[in-house]
Amino acid sequence: AMTLSSSDLPEAVINPFDQLVFDCQNSPNKIQARYETHRTNRNAQSREKLLHEKFPGWNIDEILSKLVEQSKAPTEDVFADHRHNLNLYARPPKHIKELVAELQHEIRDVAPTIWFSPLESLHITTLEIASSRTQEEINALAAQLLQDGTALKLVNYPSEHHRARLVKPILSYDASAMALSFLPAADEPTATSGTTDKKQYDDSYTYHNLRRDLAAQVLRSGIGLAARYVVPSAHVTIARFISQDGFLRDGEAIDKDRVVALVERIEKINVMLRERYWPGGSEVQDMPVKGEWVIGQEQGLELNKGTSWYGGGEKVLIG
Repeated sequence: AMTLSSSDLPEAVINPFDQLVFDCQNSPNKIQARYETHRTNRNAQSREKLLHEKFPGWNIDEILSKLVEQSKAPTEDVFADHRHNLNLYARPPKHIKELVAELQHEIRDVAPTIWFSPLESLHITTLEIASSRTQEEINALAAQLLQDGTALKLVNYPSEHHRARLVKPILSYDASAMALSFLPAADEPTATSGTTDKKQYDDSYTYHNLRRDLAAQVLRSGIGLAARYVVPSAHVTIARFISQDGFLRDGEAIDKDRVVALVERIEKINVMLRERYWPGGSEVQDMPVKGEWVIGQEQGLELNKGTSWYGGGEKVLIG
């Protein structure tokens, strides 16, 4: 009898998150290491690029820049973002929002013109279902997921058996944006707030397992996945560059000293995060509350559609 190899199946059936779980032999330690390597390498590359003598300036988000301008001074011809998306978001719990607010405050004086994500817009894109499509296409996909019951399964998926935990926050950055990034937990202590003696947490079900399982649910519904975003990263964008203002010398050339000051501030923040919010940091015992985010802690996931590039969009369903 002929056995179907996965390559004989239509391409859409391949779950893009399977490979990493397989490569890591489903080990939380190895999965965490892959996420750590990804963000460490990326920050190192960004640092080199930003501090290079030929650094041309920030990659300005033109669409966001126009939207911000318009909110300050409305014009006759309204500018609209036409990129419609369908995503599953994890919204941060209150203590993580508080941490982000502290970090935004730390960055503000060295990057006064940067755009800061409003706290209510903060999110991790846990699964991208479709991106940059027309409104009609996105509405049809959302309707299908609601109708066949998949949407409800997705937003309520992080139950006690699928409780993924994120730890070890640091700031990730590049020439476009800054994000607070986390790693899937691997047997670090847990920040139980006195209600239980449980100092250990079962981390065998990682954040990457969660992403894989959510992708599988979507694929099962017959909707293809347009997940461009399958890299090993769990990050909340907290700021984006929308202007070179404040980083120019004599209004023209990029002011190297200003860029250096910002990079140094980010690195200083990352030292602070390790000391204060990582387990085993010099200022902590066990796990500080702000060093841990359990996905689904305060609310389930959110199915979000529309012009959601900056954390807005329309909430279709919340778990």
